[in-house]
Amino acid sequence: MITRQLRLDFLQKIHIQRSQKFKNLCSLYHGHHLLDEIPKPPHVSVHRFMLNLLHQNRQGEALNVFKKHLQRGLSGIDEVAIALVSKACIGHPKLGSQIHSFAIVSDFMAYVSVCNSLMNMYCKSRDLRSALCISENLKNPDTVSYNTMLSGFEDSENALLFGRQMYSAGIAFDAVTFTSALAQCADCEEFGFGFQLHGVILKFRLKMEIFIGNALATMYGKCGQILDADKVFDEMPHKDLVSWNAILSGYAQEGSYGLEAILGFIKMVKEGMNLDHVSFSSVISACGHEGNLDFGDFGKQVHALSMKRGYSNHVSICNILMSMYSKCEIVEDAKLMFKNILDGNVVSWMTMLSICEDNAMSLFKKMIRYDVYPNDVTRNFLSEINVANGFITIYGKFKLVEDCIKVFQKLDCRDVISWNTLISAFSLNEMYQEALQVFLLASKELPPNPYTFGSVLHAIASSESISLRQGQRCHVSWTAIISAHSRHGDYESVMKYFNEMVMEGIKPDSITLLSVLTSCGHNGMVDKGVEIFNSMINDHSIEPSAEHYSCIVDMLGRAGRLNEAEGFLSQIPGGPGVSVLQSLLGSCRTYGNVDLAIRASDALIAMEPNESGSHVLMSNLFAEKGKWEKAAKMRRMMREESDERSRIYVYLHGFSSGDKSHPLSEEIFMMAELLGTEMKRRRERSCDVLSLEI
Repeated sequence: MITRQLRLDFLQKIHIQRSQKFKNLCSLYHGHHLLDEIPKPPHVSVHRFMLNLLHQNRQGEALNVFKKHLQRGLSGIDEVAIALVSKACIGHPKLGSQIHSFAIVSDFMAYVSVCNSLMNMYCKSRDLRSALCISENLKNPDTVSYNTMLSGFEDSENALLFGRQMYSAGIAFDAVTFTSALAQCADCEEFGFGFQLHGVILKFRLKMEIFIGNALATMYGKCGQILDADKVFDEMPHKDLVSWNAILSGYAQEGSYGLEAILGFIKMVKEGMNLDHVSFSSVISACGHEGNLDFGDFGKQVHALSMKRGYSNHVSICNILMSMYSKCEIVEDAKLMFKNILDGNVVSWMTMLSICEDNAMSLFKKMIRYDVYPNDVTRNFLSEINVANGFITIYGKFKLVEDCIKVFQKLDCRDVISWNTLISAFSLNEMYQEALQVFLLASKELPPNPYTFGSVLHAIASSESISLRQGQRCHVSWTAIISAHSRHGDYESVMKYFNEMVMEGIKPDSITLLSVLTSCGHNGMVDKGVEIFNSMINDHSIEPSAEHYSCIVDMLGRAGRLNEAEGFLSQIPGGPGVSVLQSLLGSCRTYGNVDLAIRASDALIAMEPNESGSHVLMSNLFAEKGKWEKAAKMRRMMREESDERSRIYVYLHGFSSGDKSHPLSEEIFMMAELLGTEMKRRRERSCDVLSLEI
């Protein structure tokens, strides 16, 4: 603030000459006429008059006073007038640039106060470049100059970089500097630098100004350090409404401090604080937190108090009340709050959409008719996967594809429905290439379901630009359709499209070849599958992955070519996995290869000692081969090593294998062996009779 010392004799002179007129005329309107009647008004009168107008946000009138003063000659213009008129130009950079030009040609730029005022005007008019030009040419900038620039950055990271440069250059920080820097730290969540600034404040034992305390409490609240925010708040010698709101906001944000928020709010009311919308919003938000739903009754009382204080239709308060009532399962009151909002914003609509999921589509259409569109803030409502999937569908139908992508990316955990809705959204908006790419990504994440294939096949069929019949044959298109036919078990179509792909010179990738191998395995085309596998390195220069080896092992095992399968098993990068060993063990049982089964079973048991599946398969295999002692031993091992749940598998008609606790156990084992022998004899006889008939 620029000030001037008024001389006593001058004040007395003015009082004698104009006392009668000032007695009757008090308004600033009459002040204009009064000023016009003074032949050559002293500088101080013009300064005071312009300052009063600026305090009342009457910038236009302040500019008119300066203009009239200027028309009387340059002798009446000084650096104080230039500084004041610059302040009047805030929000009008073109007019401010004219004042800037006038200051340059009139040699007023030598005054730091003028430069600071012009920089402030440019910064608040969002013309940082012009402010920086003035700052760079300042010969003797003061702390106000640096503070002006620090507060002018819209990007918090750049502001903090400027603050660090100030500190490194040895510029003394004052209360304004610390307040601005701490506020920027809170905005961009650069809490580390904020902690350092707090350390500097403590190191030099600076007085805890109320503005610094408020900024510190806000920063600690935003970073979740509530105890530190409490400590700063308690150490503040004086507290204002901003101080209380800062600590209440911290409590509400943390969620588990609902009681502290309520007690703080009660104390504010008792102390007669002039509560504003931030105070009400914070305490209602704390009451509506999922962990504090027991405070819902107090939230209703706060609602009543907010209505009494004139905030019954305040948008932000109504939005939080809607959320609170919804979480407390008082849906009708939440809907009533929505109806009472005079001019609901996007948060209001999105809150209602999250409440009325069944009627979300019609409500969304109504929102669009009111020219309200989703933004980044509204995506905070989409943490629930079912809600998010619904909004991906809604956004896709309204051609808001970018919103579909942002919601999808925000999901921490995606299910097959999430992928399907995104594929459908792309397909619906004729973005077929993107739909195919999402399908390929989805195939890597989790098994597609019929809706997934329906969506991607619709994209392929609908696209003239990427349809295989129309000629654009990128490997993504080929892979998508080959994978789709492979999943449906259509071997003929898989090989048809794969051969066409190779003939046209389109290089398949590992996903394409895995789909082809899978189709060969499921349709018993073992030789063709081995041929495709060998071509991966020889023809396509693709190193087979563990998935490709597992597929060929499963294929050979199903065909009974167990020795070849074991050969491929030993080549799997990183060693065989559980699924391929289980598959091979099942094939060993089918074809009666006990030796290989034992090796596969030993590997499985080493990997999963607590799983009973391999024990059961081996026990059954030994029993089928008539090796009862080994079968009993395997069952006994399973009973000893498995947990209670696994024991379910070892009981047969109430008896446990190897269990001799029954008084007739020897007879039972003998009878079981006889039954097995008789069943085997009859099976062999049936086969002989069948061969004779043929």
